[in-house]
Amino acid sequence: MNLRLYDTMAREKRDFVPRDERRVTMYVCGPTVYGHAHIGNARPVVVFDVLFRLLRKLYGEEAVVYARNVTDVDDKINAKAQAEGVDISVVTERYLAAYHEDMGALGALRPTLEPRATEHIAEMQAQIAALIERRHAYAAEGHVLFDTQSHGDYGQLSGRPLDEMVAGARVEVAPYKRHPADFVLWKPSKPGEPVWESPWGPGRPGWHIECSAMIEAKLGLPIDIHGGGIDLVFPHHENELAQGVCAHGGEFARHWMHNGFLDMAGEKMSKSLGNVIIPHDLLKAVPGEVLRWALLSAHYRQPLDWTEGLIEQSRASLDRLYGALQRVKGIAADRAEAPAAFLEALSDDLNTPRATAELFALAKALETAHGEAERARLKGGLLAAAGLLGFLEKDPDVWFAGAADDDLRSQVESLLEQRAEARKAKDWPTADRIRQELDGLGVIVMDGPQGATWRLKEPA
Repeated sequence: MNLRLYDTMAREKRDFVPRDERRVTMYVCGPTVYGHAHIGNARPVVVFDVLFRLLRKLYGEEAVVYARNVTDVDDKINAKAQAEGVDISVVTERYLAAYHEDMGALGALRPTLEPRATEHIAEMQAQIAALIERRHAYAAEGHVLFDTQSHGDYGQLSGRPLDEMVAGARVEVAPYKRHPADFVLWKPSKPGEPVWESPWGPGRPGWHIECSAMIEAKLGLPIDIHGGGIDLVFPHHENELAQGVCAHGGEFARHWMHNGFLDMAGEKMSKSLGNVIIPHDLLKAVPGEVLRWALLSAHYRQPLDWTEGLIEQSRASLDRLYGALQRVKGIAADRAEAPAAFLEALSDDLNTPRATAELFALAKALETAHGEAERARLKGGLLAAAGLLGFLEKDPDVWFAGAADDDLRSQVESLLEQRAEARKAKDWPTADRIRQELDGLGVIVMDGPQGATWRLKEPA
C-alpha cells in the first residue's frame, strides 16, 4: 500500500519514498516554551503524531526517528525571565513540563528526539561559519546575516519571488543589511539576556538557524519529512531550507508538509484578538481524546473552525464508538490488523475524515454481527484502526463513568437496572422518574438497541 502525502514544495500529492527504509526521519517544529500552548499549537502535534504512528506501522517502530525541537532561548522567554527575576531555564522547564503534560493528555506520543536550542549552540555556530565560508552569509556590526541574494532558489518553498516576499512581510530595516530580506543568524545579546561567545562577538543565535543546525546534527541530511503549521512556510521554513542547502550543498528535506490554520468563528486564532483557547485550561473540563478527535475532524491541510459545537460533536462521536465496545465488553478482541479500507484512507494524505468514517462502519458491523468469533474479529479490527489514530485506548466503562467514584457508579448502575425493569413493564412514570433522578446526579443516559449506557455531564 503506497503512502501518498501532499508536498508543499511540489504543490501536489506524491508517493512517499524514504531515503532509507531502515531509518525514516521526520522533523517537526516544536514549542517556544514561554507560556502554555494554545489549541492552534496542538493541531500540528496531533496531526504529525498520526503520521508518526502510521510510519511506525509501515516501516517498524524502531525504524522511524521523529525529532521535535524545543526553542528555549527567545525574546519572549528572555522577557518573561527578566520580569520574574529568574534564569531562562526556570521559565523553559516550567512550560516544557506543562507542554508535555498537555500534549500527552491529547494522546500524542513523545518524539524519538527532542533537541533543545541551548544545547546546540556549537552546531549553530559551525553552520554559520560554513555559510560565511561559502559566501552565503556576512558579518556586520556584531551580527551575522544570511545573504538572500546569494541563493537563486530563495522563495522556492513559498512560491513567491524575493521582492514580493519583502513587500508582504515585516522585515527589520537595518543599515548593516545588504538587502531588506536578509535575516539574522547571530546577533548581540541585550543587557540581561543569555549570551554565548562566538567568532563574531558575544551574542545568541537567530531563530531560523536553530532548526537547520539541529536537523543536521540529530537526523543528518536530507531528512525524509519536514513538518509544521502553514504559518511557518514563510519565513521560517523558507529560511531553514536556504540555510540547510547553502551550508553544505545538496538536498535538505525530501518532503515538506504543513497543516492548515485553526480558526475561531472564522478568524485566525491570535492573542492580539483575544480569541486564544488554552488546552491546559480546557482539559480540566473536556477529555483529551475529545479534543484530539476535534483536531482531526477536518483534513489536516484544511482550515479548522473551533467551536463549542465541534467539541460536543466530537464527544458524541467517541461515545458512539465506545458504546459499541461497551456492548461487547464480554468478548475478547482478536489480534487483528486495521482493515484495508481504513489504511487506504489514512495512506491517502492522512485523510482522517475518511478514516473516522471507516471507524463508524466497523462499529456498526460489530454491533450487527452474529456469532462471537465474528464479533471478536471486528472488535480487534476496530481497536487496531482506532489505535493508529490514537483513539479508544480507555476501558469503555471508565470512559463513560468519567470522574465518578465507586459509590456513584454503583448507584447509577442500580438505577439503570430499575429503569430497565420499569420500561420492560411499560411503567413509564417510574422510568421517567428514575431518569430525572439520574439527571439530578449529573448523569446522561444514552438508550441504544443493546440497552442503556451512561456518562457524567461535563463540568460547566
